[in-house]
Amino acid sequence: MLIISVSLATFMSALDGTIVNVALPTISQNFHVPTSTVSWVCTSYLLTMAGCMLIVGKTADRIGYRKIFILGFAIFTTGSFACGFLPVLLDSLYALIAARVFQAIGGAMITAITAAMIAAYLPFEERGRGMGIIMTTASLGMAVGPTVGGILTQYLTWHWIFYINVPVGIVAILLSARYIPADREIDVSKFLPFDKWGSIFIFIGLASFMFWISEGAAFGWTSLPIIASLAAAVLFLAAFVICERRAADPILDFGLFKNRNFLILNLLASILFLSYSGVNYLLPFYLEYVQGFDVAFSGLVLAVLSFSLMAGGLVSGALFNKRGGRMILLCGTVCVLVGYLMMIGFNIATTLLYIVPALCFVGFGLGMGTIVINLIVNSVPRSKSGMVASITGLERFAPMTVGIAVYNLIFIGSISYLGHRELAVGQPISDMTLMFRHILAQGFEITFTIAAVFGVILVILTFFSRQVVHEDYVTDANRELVERITKK
Repeated sequence: MLIISVSLATFMSALDGTIVNVALPTISQNFHVPTSTVSWVCTSYLLTMAGCMLIVGKTADRIGYRKIFILGFAIFTTGSFACGFLPVLLDSLYALIAARVFQAIGGAMITAITAAMIAAYLPFEERGRGMGIIMTTASLGMAVGPTVGGILTQYLTWHWIFYINVPVGIVAILLSARYIPADREIDVSKFLPFDKWGSIFIFIGLASFMFWISEGAAFGWTSLPIIASLAAAVLFLAAFVICERRAADPILDFGLFKNRNFLILNLLASILFLSYSGVNYLLPFYLEYVQGFDVAFSGLVLAVLSFSLMAGGLVSGALFNKRGGRMILLCGTVCVLVGYLMMIGFNIATTLLYIVPALCFVGFGLGMGTIVINLIVNSVPRSKSGMVASITGLERFAPMTVGIAVYNLIFIGSISYLGHRELAVGQPISDMTLMFRHILAQGFEITFTIAAVFGVILVILTFFSRQVVHEDYVTDANRELVERITKK
């Protein structure tokens, strides 16, 4: 029941990340605003989540996971209701954006500490299975989000994409209150002063960075808002680093990254999610514009990614105690690399018999590779597990936005260069459609080659990584298991 409580958090977070996008055109028409304005329904959520993640992790270490988790679900559920109700009451898109900010605070609270809760409340021998279930439910949320959002928007109203969170949130709160153990008694008087300046600097710095990377293409990379956001990101993140090195009780302990294995595992997690997010973003365009599939059929093909990811997560959890996390991680990154290498061969003539296995390799490998989160959290003291879990949450969340922007830049740059080259040679007008498809196919080939390079880096990093279990999690009952799997 505890795993179900935590899994509901990852499911709701993943669902909310995909369910809203499909309703944006309808919301735009409802409020008679341009797409550039309605995009703030998603952007405001993204910026708030990024800014709050590390602050939540540190706060949870100080006051307890149960309090943060239940309060986070209460805020998220209330915010979801407000997202559906307030825009109708006030007839204002800005009311929806404000409600999304409030909802995102709760979203950050339930997302940032899920890995820490698995480490805190489950015995070591159950953590692999628990993390596998959690990643499976997250994949399910991502998979069903667009479908559920489309059905609710078409047959009810767009408000129901938010109302659907309310009953699930209420169930999650009741389950959490019943089954999550009470937080240990904490003597607040022994705590050093909270790092308020670090909190301010990291919130503004990360929010500015996420705005720059997510909105750069829309505003123009040389536009004043984008340049200003980049400058603010550099300034405030630099101030954050300086502040944390001097803080008595920092939000982010940079000393953790002096450990080579901890640094490698965190790099691996970031690159894993960055590479996948870009591929996942571009694949619908390949299937529709190069292969010529309709939207519905493309969605069915892409479902292979989500379901294979779920399978990989369940397999990694089942094998954790037998093979150890490092071996599972190696198998996962190799599968991801094989899938990316196969995707380089995607062109006009590629058949589903080739496309589907490639997607299966990528999805299954990612599902197994997510065990890296478990390895990261298990390697640090219990007192810092909330902080480190929030780092892994940020590494799942932020690189996905960065990956979309990076792959999009590479793809657009590639087809622009290829298009100019083809037009310079000269082609009959009758061949322009076919030529355009070939240019797109070559653009995807170049971009997927970059994904393969990321895949090679992932495998190399895995070879240099180790599975380390901190003494805080080692007991007489599990010592033999820990020694066996950490040697593999």
